[in-house]
Order: sequence, then structure tokens, then C-alpha cells
Amino acid sequence: MGVGHSHWGTQYAATAAGRHKRRLALALGLNTAFMAAEVVGGLLTGSLALLADAAHMLTDAGGLALALIAIRFAERPATPQKTFGYVRAEVLSATLNAVVLLLVTGYILYEAYERFRSPPEIIGGPMLAVAFIGLVVNLISMKLLAGGSSESLNVKGAYFEVLSDMLGSLAVIVAAEIVMLTGWALIDPIIGAGIGLFIVPRTWGLLRQSIHILLEGTPPKVNVALLEERLGSIAGVIEVHDLHVWTLTSGLDAMSGHIVREEGASADDILSSSSQLLAQEFGIQHSTIQIESRAHREEPGHDSRI
Repeated sequence: MGVGHSHWGTQYAATAAGRHKRRLALALGLNTAFMAAEVVGGLLTGSLALLADAAHMLTDAGGLALALIAIRFAERPATPQKTFGYVRAEVLSATLNAVVLLLVTGYILYEAYERFRSPPEIIGGPMLAVAFIGLVVNLISMKLLAGGSSESLNVKGAYFEVLSDMLGSLAVIVAAEIVMLTGWALIDPIIGAGIGLFIVPRTWGLLRQSIHILLEGTPPKVNVALLEERLGSIAGVIEVHDLHVWTLTSGLDAMSGHIVREEGASADDILSSSSQLLAQEFGIQHSTIQIESRAHREEPGHDSRI
């Protein structure tokens, strides 16, 4: 009986988000620098749409800061107490970002309802100027984060927040022009509510993804039935059982399982073939495989299931 494994090294610093931390830092600087100006602009103009965009900007800054903090934790080496290191901090960050954004959106929708009942006076000119600057800042931030959003759930969470702000800035620009041209103040809470409703399903999707990882669900790209079939097709393999596949953090999938070998089959050859198959066909670089003989598998009371 033997146990084999493949691994990334003594620590797990090379996460997908870690490769984009400089861009995250630049985006954080831009968002933080503009956030205060947008909040002040929203208060001065009396615009809910602008305040909604400012709230999203605030969550952007917080989300980007959390993402960077999570990356710093993820770069710390594994310890005897935390054998996988701190890579899960990135998933926790994405989860927190999603929860905060949902709460902020709930407040915006409530405020929109109140403003429908009693529309305030809106100052269109300054509202338009602030929204235009916000649009430029968000477009730059999106450009910085676009590449990493397809690789890391952590960066994806930050990207979605910036995307929401960009769309919010566009909507505020439209609302400001309507207020300036027609004086119709109700367009402001309508746009504010629209920004919130647009973000809810996307944020909910991010929350579901992060919770799926925290619950050690199977990565969407991995077909477990096919994986079991392919491992079973390796020469010398009789049976594959107790197969588990999960995600540690974005871009880092892991697998464990038991393989029953034929009598006389080389455990080393099976381990080598299994590791190669997992890496090349399923993108799994970290695997722990227990090789069992038929006699061991058939021992009374043998049951390695969780």
C-alpha cells in the first residue's frame, strides 16, 4: 500500500490573485482618492444616484483593500497548524465583499423608496461633473483588473464592484442631464434603484461561488465521473473509490482518492500516470492518492469513506 502526492512547494504564494496585486493596489489608490470627492459631491447636489455610486465606490475601496490583505495572508508559508497556508483568505475576502455589497444595495433601494415619496431638489451641473470624473476613474480601474478577473475569485469580486460603479457613473450622467434639461427629479431615485437592482444578481452569483468553495464543493470545470473513469483506465488499476475534488482558492484545485491495483502492478507507475493525467486533463496540480492492493480493499471492516 502506498500514498503519493504532488504539490506546489513549501508554500502557496503563487495564487491567481497574487499575480495581480500591483494592479489591485493601483486600483485601490484611484478609488480611495476619488471616493471622498464623490461622497461630498453627492451630499452637495442632493443626488441619491450619485450617493449610490459613492456607496459603491466605498465598497470598491474596502473590497480592494480586503483583496490585498487576503493576498498578503495567502503568501504566508504553510505551517504545521495550517498545512495549506492561508490561501482560503482570498475566498473569505470575496465572500465578505459580496455580503457588504448586498447590504449597501438594500439601503440604496430603501432610500429610493423614501425619495419617491418625497423627491428632494437636485443640482444637476455638479452632479454631472462628479459622475464624469467617477466614470473615468472606474474605466481605468476596470482596465487594471480585467485580466485577473478571469483567474481569481478574489480579483473577480473586486472587478464586479468596479464594473458596478462604472455602470452607476453612466447612469448618474444620464440622470444629471435629464435633471438639467427637464427638471424631473424623480429620475434620480429611479436611476439609483436601477443601479442596485442591476448589481444584485451578479453579487449573488459571486456569493454562491465563494460559498461553494468554502463548502469544498467540486470545481465546476471538473467532471468527477469522467475523472474516476479516466483514472480507472490506467494500466494496472482495478478500482477507484473515495474520490474527492475541491478548490482551495481560485486556480488551486486539489484531489484525493484511493486506487486499487492489480496484483503485481507497480504502485510507482500508477502514481506517476495518475499525477500526469490529473495535471494535463483536469488541471489538478495537487493530488493525494492512496494505492491499495485487492487484499487490503477486501479486508473485513475496511471502509475509508468519510
